Amino acid sequence: MWVGGKDPILPFSHPLILDAMKQRITRRTFLKQAAATGAGLGVFGHLSAARGIAAPSSKIVVAVMGVNSRGRVLAETCARAEGCEVAWICDVDERAIGKTIQAVSSAAPASAPKARGEADIRRVLENSDVDALVIAAPDHWHAPASILAMQAGKHVYVEKPCGHNCREGELLVEAQAKYGRVIQMGNQQRASSDSQRIIQEIRDGLFGRAYYARAWYANTRGSIGYGKPAAVPDWLSWDLWQGPASRKPYTDNVVHYNWHWFWHWGTGEICNNGAHEIDICRWALGVDYPTRVTSSGGRFHFKDDWEFYDTQVASFDFAEDKTITWDGRSCNGRTVEGRGRGAAIHCENGTAILDRQGYVVYDQQNKVILRSTDESNEATLDIRGGGSLTELHMANFFAAIRDGAQQYSPIDEGHKSTLLCHLGNIAQHTGRALICDPSNGRIQGDDEAMAMWGRSYEPGWEVIV
Repeated sequence: MWVGGKDPILPFSHPLILDAMKQRITRRTFLKQAAATGAGLGVFGHLSAARGIAAPSSKIVVAVMGVNSRGRVLAETCARAEGCEVAWICDVDERAIGKTIQAVSSAAPASAPKARGEADIRRVLENSDVDALVIAAPDHWHAPASILAMQAGKHVYVEKPCGHNCREGELLVEAQAKYGRVIQMGNQQRASSDSQRIIQEIRDGLFGRAYYARAWYANTRGSIGYGKPAAVPDWLSWDLWQGPASRKPYTDNVVHYNWHWFWHWGTGEICNNGAHEIDICRWALGVDYPTRVTSSGGRFHFKDDWEFYDTQVASFDFAEDKTITWDGRSCNGRTVEGRGRGAAIHCENGTAILDRQGYVVYDQQNKVILRSTDESNEATLDIRGGGSLTELHMANFFAAIRDGAQQYSPIDEGHKSTLLCHLGNIAQHTGRALICDPSNGRIQGDDEAMAMWGRSYEPGWEVIV
């Protein structure tokens, strides 16, 4: 047996090893298939809907939107990517534009043209030479900017969560089908060869039937205090920052980053970080839409303007007699399984613990039977991210644009995982269980909860596919 390319842990006489020999897909077969597809993700069988659509030129010209934090990493990643040029940096913070243009120039080949800066994404999308838009702006911009880009003929890489609310995920799926562009969500753990391998083995039944998955995230965030009305800083375009969201006066504890904790712009910790591990759990269990969603928790650690939950346990039941739970602790960093974030997949004959840096599998006697570790992958709690998984996930996006390579995270899959996170927030907000249609996840028999499915937009910014 293997340990992610390392020495075996179990003897070949172990029952799990003998069972593995009977599996339809062995590791060697799986890796050959992965090499043949360039993706290693035969689980869902999705192919890019834009197969055969190549960039207008031999290189892919990219614009990056929202570069104060994560977006700068993505811009640098694009600048280093072979056959890619970062032509535009778009941000409503003029300071971030200058810093990112400098960072991109340092990362790109010396011969690359210097990127230009612009505050208004609509002006950037008017440029016919732009092939793709990379979006790391605040959550309320994710779906509107993605749809504007596809309508302008651009491919899209959008950070998680793919939408600010449930309806926006549906709209993204509709827009991708209508405009035929490649759109990939930034859940980069799907690019991990370790995650691909162990999830394939789980799905193939190597450890028996998988029926329960746990996701968690633990951090030690501080208080955001109470915001005060203030003058808009001279470096910020507050109107463009709000964009499609209805207008609110500027306060001094929203920009940057704290917008995550306000319903008007953000989506809370479950969408901000839970989206990664909940996606891994859903991928491993092979489930789509839930039948029932519950949530408990609250804003317990601090008293301040934070509107979402620093403590939340959400549960998602599926028709296949499978369940996913998410344990989110924004302000208490006690690790689980020695990890600040991760996922546990419980099967009939064992449990797999996995995160971005590898996996470990235990049998029913709690003995380690498989292990693979790659500590070079990106830090687990770093808000900027970056590293090999981001590079691999972005490279897969470019390969899908160039030649229709199988995507690691096509938008219909990204939507399903993001939808679970939104449903967790709705269940917590309403304080009751949500009964959902297993064919599309829509809430049944609860008008108050269903009223939170979408949102209203600033006049003139309505999202229309």
